[in-house]
Amino acid sequence: MNTVLPSLISNLTSNTVAFGGMYSIMLGAPLVFNLIFSGYLQRFPLKRKFLLIGIYTRSVSFLGMAAVTLIFAKSNPQVALVSLYFITFLFSISGGFASIAYSDIVGKLLTSEKRGGLYAARQFFSGIAALLGGFFIAWVFKPGNLAYPMNYAIGFIIGAIGLMIGGMGFWGLKEPPSEIKKEDLVIKNNFVSNMVEILKADRPFLKFILIENITSFSLMILPFYMVFIKNSFSNYMDYLGVFVIAQVVGGITSNFLWPFVSRKFGSKSVVKLCIFMGSMIPVIALLINPLGPIWYILVFLLLGFITSGRNIGFEPYLLDIAPNEKRTIYLGIRGSLNLLVVLLPLAGGIFINILGYYMTFGLVSLIMFLVFLSIKK
Repeated sequence: MNTVLPSLISNLTSNTVAFGGMYSIMLGAPLVFNLIFSGYLQRFPLKRKFLLIGIYTRSVSFLGMAAVTLIFAKSNPQVALVSLYFITFLFSISGGFASIAYSDIVGKLLTSEKRGGLYAARQFFSGIAALLGGFFIAWVFKPGNLAYPMNYAIGFIIGAIGLMIGGMGFWGLKEPPSEIKKEDLVIKNNFVSNMVEILKADRPFLKFILIENITSFSLMILPFYMVFIKNSFSNYMDYLGVFVIAQVVGGITSNFLWPFVSRKFGSKSVVKLCIFMGSMIPVIALLINPLGPIWYILVFLLLGFITSGRNIGFEPYLLDIAPNEKRTIYLGIRGSLNLLVVLLPLAGGIFINILGYYMTFGLVSLIMFLVFLSIKK
């Protein structure tokens, strides 16, 4: 998501706004559609089948990306780009559909004390699998092994196969049914009008929504690190696989830190530490630029750290504060109100066009640091 795909899109277009728009779809579509999904899923006591539908739809989307890349990337880049927009949209909304079902199942199966450990364990084992995939990706993108665009198509096929295999584990999952109350279905049927009431009544939830939105500024430039490297160094392709591995290693090694912080100080402390690290990464990316592309291993290591930390911090914290009987509603509100996640990648492309990389990266770093200072309480 932060290495291979940005590299492909930057080969199809030099327009940073079009590039940012792709990431607005990828990050924002599942959140926008969560408003619909959460209300729909609320009426079903069992969510596993919806999780599986989401997983396998994403797998098919990966195969579609591979086919489009293979057929059109060289002959007609514009058709490839437009097609990838549509497939990415399908990929993203199916992910939002699956994530609500997954989070609800986690909330039913595990107590608050055990959820942080589950998310850490999931990050750890998926990180090991991704590390093995990273070595394969490094071979795929090594100059002279596979020609463009076959290398990117193979990358997408790896993703499709991984999702197919991973989805098999959920077939044997024994999910307890949710308790469905009539008053909660009333909330579902009047979702938009009741959303304001829920936020007014639950101040910690409102604060959670605000903080998660503001910290999305670190996500604004996440895909642009790879484009920045491409524009800075002609031999950037030599390091693409290494960057994938570095980000995966960062995610794996961080799992020794985040569970400790979560158990010792709570999920909120994980979130605060991620915000601070998010304020430092853009500055580091600018300072190491004169040293050469190999130094960007550090940037992707840190990206692995904060990506893992956000997963272990934000969602378990939301599950802690959400009432059990309204969990899917809270997940839907959280997703649908994450408006900046939708807008900021697109805004990132506009800012870079106007201000350039140095000013944009510096601005993001300043905003993130101010957020960190403002949430000590």
